[in-house]
Amino acid sequence: MAARSLLLPIIIIIITGTTIIFTPQTLASQPVNHLSSKRAPRFLSKHSYPIKTQLEEQQQYRYESKYFYQQLDHFSFLNLPKFPQRYLINTDHWAGPERRGPIFLYCGNEGDIEWFAVNTGFVWEIAPLFGAMVLFPEHRYYGESMPYGSREEAYKNASTLSYLTAEQALADFAVLITDLKRNLSAQACPVVLFGGSYGGMLAAWMRLKYPHVAIGALASSAPILQFEDIVPPETFYNIVSNDFKRESTSCFNTIKESWDALLSEGLKKNGLVQLTKTFHLCRELKSTEDLANWLDSAYSYLAMVDYPYPSSFMMPLPGYPIREVCKRIDGCPDGTSILERIFEGISIYYNYTGELHCFELDDDPHGLDGWNWQACTEMVMPMSSSHDASMFSTYDFNYSSYQEGCWEEFGVIPRPRWITMEFGGQDIKTALETFGSNIIFSNGLLDPWSGGSVLQNISETVVALVTEEGAHHIDLRPSTPEDPDWLVEQRETEVKLIKGWIDGYLKEKKTAFSM
Repeated sequence: MAARSLLLPIIIIIITGTTIIFTPQTLASQPVNHLSSKRAPRFLSKHSYPIKTQLEEQQQYRYESKYFYQQLDHFSFLNLPKFPQRYLINTDHWAGPERRGPIFLYCGNEGDIEWFAVNTGFVWEIAPLFGAMVLFPEHRYYGESMPYGSREEAYKNASTLSYLTAEQALADFAVLITDLKRNLSAQACPVVLFGGSYGGMLAAWMRLKYPHVAIGALASSAPILQFEDIVPPETFYNIVSNDFKRESTSCFNTIKESWDALLSEGLKKNGLVQLTKTFHLCRELKSTEDLANWLDSAYSYLAMVDYPYPSSFMMPLPGYPIREVCKRIDGCPDGTSILERIFEGISIYYNYTGELHCFELDDDPHGLDGWNWQACTEMVMPMSSSHDASMFSTYDFNYSSYQEGCWEEFGVIPRPRWITMEFGGQDIKTALETFGSNIIFSNGLLDPWSGGSVLQNISETVVALVTEEGAHHIDLRPSTPEDPDWLVEQRETEVKLIKGWIDGYLKEKKTAFSM
């Protein structure tokens, strides 16, 4: 396949199931008791740990950690305390302001920026080709970029958390890069944005909101359409389910049957004790809901990181981890119970290294993290699970229950339509055709978030690169000897497009200067 062919429009048919509306009686029969209020899976697993594979340990990226004091509220003139925003910077290959060397800015996600820096090898690898500076600014309220002096104070209540929004984060990036360019006399240097997942959403939105700050954006696995009434709410879990079904129908069916088996066991006398033993939990299980959520999370993240080689972005995992999970589930001896099979499979995700002797279901007992806040305010992504197409328990998104949960946790009422009001989403094709340019939306169809992204070319300059075998922002990850040909070609196409943006910008500048 020629690299050019990746730019052709691709029509994607999403296989969806029937949406079920529950009565209180039908809800009572489900394995968990508040699925209708469930939030979308986080982009990052709460059980993730920054453990590196041998290959990743060999990859060393040089950077300086610096701090820039940001306004707490960019959109008012209140005299609020500033906070230090951390950013990582490397100028080893930068051509400098005289030659208008480009600046590659990665839009920081919902986590420690160093974690994203070491998992975004693509930016580091292509920077020397362009003579580019590399810049990784951290997202406010994550990592070391904490307002109010500490995480405890920043996360104290709804008042202190109120400045944790995508709009404020984008303003941080815009102010930081503008100030940095001014200090380096690099005002004429073009800025190219990069981002994966939530960071990809930010990169696309920043290109639209601040076109005078950045000339283009590579938005990888960016579900900017995963909001109210844009894509079917069952899309995410249908894709996860299809990822398992493509590996093994029997594996898919075992997982589908396991939810009822889990509920049935939990209702027995000493059933929770038995489940604690079956799943090797460190503490006695308090409810089947806790265990179901733990399993649900693992399946979702396995679909996200179903990479063709070993990785440790979420957890230490083998290549094609879903295949390995299904081998474990299907390969158990005859007579093995459904739940014992599930434990064997899920251990691939939670304990591939074999180092753990028991499992903690929750490593954030307070439940007060930044993404939960964002999901309860503006990042409202409706999710449901269909009866036929999904291997998960059937449930329908219920906004009233969702709102109630957010009020109980944070004392706030979500604004499900605000993000699409601020950045667009409804009729995205018209909006991007009219106002957008120089944006790459890259997606792999194994990634459940791909269903909420842009999967067709919008114009000559807003393009979709879609790969059937790709998982969550795999194109941004470091290159490896195991990279398949389609991935190599995809990255070559991205480099070609970025070069076109920069060449076009420099040509315009040269023409303007000569005049």
